[in-house]
Amino acid sequence: MKLTARQLAAQEVLAGDATHCMLFGGSRSGKTFLLVRNVVMRALKSPGSRHVILRFRFNAAKASIVMDTLPKVMKLAFPGVKYHLNKTDTIFEYENGSQIWIGGLDDKERTEKILGMEFVTIYLNEASQIPQGSRDIAVTRLAQQVMQVIEGKESIPLKPRMYYDCNPPSKVHWAYRLFVEKRDPETKQPVPNAGDYAAFQINPQDNQENVSAGYLETLKNLSARLQKRFLKGEFADATPNQLFHEEDIDKWRVTDGALPDMVRVVVAVDPSGSDDVDNADNDAIGIVVAGLGTDGNGYVLEDCTLKAGPGVWGRVATGAFERHSADVVVAEVNYGGAMVKQTIEVARPRTNFKMVTASRGKAVRAEPFSALYEQGKIRHVGQFNELEDELTAFSTFGYMGEHSPNRADALIWALAEIFPGIVRAKKEKSPLKTIPDSSGSWMNA
Repeated sequence: MKLTARQLAAQEVLAGDATHCMLFGGSRSGKTFLLVRNVVMRALKSPGSRHVILRFRFNAAKASIVMDTLPKVMKLAFPGVKYHLNKTDTIFEYENGSQIWIGGLDDKERTEKILGMEFVTIYLNEASQIPQGSRDIAVTRLAQQVMQVIEGKESIPLKPRMYYDCNPPSKVHWAYRLFVEKRDPETKQPVPNAGDYAAFQINPQDNQENVSAGYLETLKNLSARLQKRFLKGEFADATPNQLFHEEDIDKWRVTDGALPDMVRVVVAVDPSGSDDVDNADNDAIGIVVAGLGTDGNGYVLEDCTLKAGPGVWGRVATGAFERHSADVVVAEVNYGGAMVKQTIEVARPRTNFKMVTASRGKAVRAEPFSALYEQGKIRHVGQFNELEDELTAFSTFGYMGEHSPNRADALIWALAEIFPGIVRAKKEKSPLKTIPDSSGSWMNA
């Protein structure tokens, strides 16, 4: 196995004086491979040592590290070295007594077990998804004292290290504050020892020999927002008072296909008023499918948004209705409620249809759902790049994107239907009535 020139430069940083080392940059740049390689290397040269690799969600850690990267690292970088996977506790065990634990911070019971131990290496994989509080607790477990044993050399203590990697989120994230600005994320004051925090950027262009042909072209075809993060590996400028953060969307994204049963499924339509003859310059018709799971969480199931006239988008919307066994089609009717209802009726007779009306601005309608995203109460099933571009352009000041957010509008209508309590108007208190008491005085009823 041969590291690329940029990976060799990154390795020098990882072997330097800093206790905390972060690799950041675009997708498929080799960050995870390089850091897992370092964790294994440290385990092999320090008998009886403990190391842990953590992600926000255990299923992601299992798919990415246990089933893919760590076995690949062992095969390519340490051929012939024997190890055993304890599947019950998800611990890789080596003949010298060293262990590499794998965990997810979403598994409370297992997290408590892991954080009850001391480690000499802690690696936070996809740190953009990990809350600062979880990171701060993990730091307290970087406390194991072990010796580095190399044949022919005097044994010395193994330096405790904490590794991090991420596809860069926005500049308000704790990782940017800590590693780039060298400031405490909470106090905003400079960290006492700036040299203890080292960051190194590495991008997919630096790993071309190890990625499939055409992968870079795929990244170049992404939106500007996604290119900045996954191709150029740059931290994004934060939208002031941003409502929806991509790290929250990423954190709770469902990628393994494991979904609960749906209590209710809604197809939402945000029509633009385009016709079938000439729609090239019109806005797209937002069509989004969302469901409420038996676990109480909302799931974004499909984005069917397209540019088309009523004859086409009506069939697309009702096709999604049948495909997902939906309960209702809801549509915003500012472009003519009768036309929208008729379009759905023509495409699929007797489809349950509900008209909704925009009485408030787009950002105001979207704002109540931002907290649900942060809490993981709304989860995207797969990747919806265009929809997520629109969501992350919402702020409390309004929509900051270039084009009309038809996809996001449709999504908000769907979420309002499955979480009606979030948007229900508060009832005004009735004025107190007064009645005369037995003495002839007046009292409140």
